[in-house]
Amino acid sequence: MSTDHSKKPLVSYETLLSQFKELLKQSNPPLKFTKQREIILSTLYTHSGHYTPEELYEIIKRENRDLKTGIATIYRTLSLLENAGIVTSISFGTQGKKYELGVKAHHDHLICTKCGKILEFFDEEIEGKQAQIAKEFNFKMEDHSLKIFGICPECQKIEKERQNANNKKEAKN
Repeated sequence: MSTDHSKKPLVSYETLLSQFKELLKQSNPPLKFTKQREIILSTLYTHSGHYTPEELYEIIKRENRDLKTGIATIYRTLSLLENAGIVTSISFGTQGKKYELGVKAHHDHLICTKCGKILEFFDEEIEGKQAQIAKEFNFKMEDHSLKIFGICPECQKIEKERQNANNKKEAKN
């Protein structure tokens, strides 16, 4: 099993930028190619990870102090990019979505239900089993997504420390 398998984009930034410009032209009505939209795409390309629109906004503000980009522009651009398959998202229900660049090697996710941390992994055995199941059911698999929800090691440690502190308090009483 591999955890760093999917970090690198499968296409060059120039190719992705060209696709993005074409997407903007093909929109109805056509949308302008702006520095703000380019920075959003560039930030997703250069930062491997999963980001809420707000986290992306903070990164862009920190790295591009002179650029005036509103949160609404980030939401609209992410929606456009997601509809085109350039980015993908993981939904957290009422807590919103986290986005990542969608042009990376296939991978699956481990998602911490306490802190929201997302770990990527790839497992050949799991991939093979999914293909086998699809074949057994005469099902033509086009894509799949595996998300495992649980508690990450850091949050487990915090939980254990909290329990130990509570046990010590109870023992004193």
